[in-house]
Amino acid sequence: MANDEVLIAGGGIGGLTAALCLAAKGFGVRVFEAAPEFGEIGAGIQLSPNCNRVLHRLGLAEALGAVAFLPVSGQMRDWASGETIVEVELGDGLRRRYGYPYYHIHRADLIGALADAARAEPRIALHTAAEAGDIEQSAGGVSLSAGGRRYRGRALIGADGIHSAVRAFLFGPEAPAFTGTVAWRGLVPAARLPEGFVRPVSSNWLGPGGHVVHYYVRSGELVNCVCVVEKEGWERESWTERGDIEELKQDFAGWHDGVRRLIEAMDPEACYKWALFDRPPMPRWGKGRVTLLGDACHATLPFMAQGAAMAIEDGAVLAECLAADGDVAAGLKRYEDLRRARSARIQTGSRRNAELFHMRGEAAAERNRTLGASRSRTLDWLYRYDAFDLEAAEAAAAAEAPDLC
Repeated sequence: MANDEVLIAGGGIGGLTAALCLAAKGFGVRVFEAAPEFGEIGAGIQLSPNCNRVLHRLGLAEALGAVAFLPVSGQMRDWASGETIVEVELGDGLRRRYGYPYYHIHRADLIGALADAARAEPRIALHTAAEAGDIEQSAGGVSLSAGGRRYRGRALIGADGIHSAVRAFLFGPEAPAFTGTVAWRGLVPAARLPEGFVRPVSSNWLGPGGHVVHYYVRSGELVNCVCVVEKEGWERESWTERGDIEELKQDFAGWHDGVRRLIEAMDPEACYKWALFDRPPMPRWGKGRVTLLGDACHATLPFMAQGAAMAIEDGAVLAECLAADGDVAAGLKRYEDLRRARSARIQTGSRRNAELFHMRGEAAAERNRTLGASRSRTLDWLYRYDAFDLEAAEAAAAAEAPDLC
């Protein structure tokens, strides 16, 4: 039980990435995960070059390449006609431009790669069935209880998600606002679908009051589907709540045959729904030797495919700041200052996309005519970010960001 270790509450994507980045800088790290094993109930996510720069630097390129799917492009399509509204390169051209690939990956596969790397790193101790609690902070360190023992360290990172106990310790309970939208998710085995039915792209169908995103994961074995619809009366914020597939079918009745056939192919016993809540950007993330990371401080609506990317970037910047500054509190404050504006812009951009994707009538027609105009500048701002370059991160924090979409 070393007093100079960094303690991390939460063994998800952000917590494990932070642990690996800190270990690479020579820090001892303890990760406390409340679940009995490292895993992920969710389905697919998209990993863009800005976060893959971090993952590849951690030595995970081969592990990710073995389980991910490499899309050719990203398409926005009309909900009724299926017409492609705008298309963005995500394949070889994007890799040449930004230096790193774009992945579609199952969350469980990403967590597995991160956890395997952490187990192989002698500076990292992993604890499962160990929910962090009873947190105390003093001028000389922090301490917490987990799994029936007491641990002390130089710093505590709250990477414990949208219902963060560390955030509650720092700032009290939170009351997020329901957005009036519900998301459905499910996985479809590709073998259930006609060959070529789903394109090798990220497809986003835009419609009145809703949108549908789908793409391959697990090297093309599965199709990940997320269906978002505006509706009231159900407000459970849980990734693991089962939904009634007949209700999902009704929500998207009248949509293009490609959407409806995907929904028909979903396993009714593995159809989930969750209410989407919005959280405003936080003015502060930490106090003294305790700070937050990922969804604990900037939970983001899933409309820019950047939630996991922001947590991964957080982990790299945090490690760089702690290594560069001998004073823990000062290093954590610098980390927060470098990350707060960028993550807030992603939060507000994702919120704006919820309105953009769900437009109706003439507003939707105007959106379709102009949607591609600002994409290049947006992608440059997102994908060129180097979390290992603190000077560049400082410049990015001070610079004006483009309108994100």
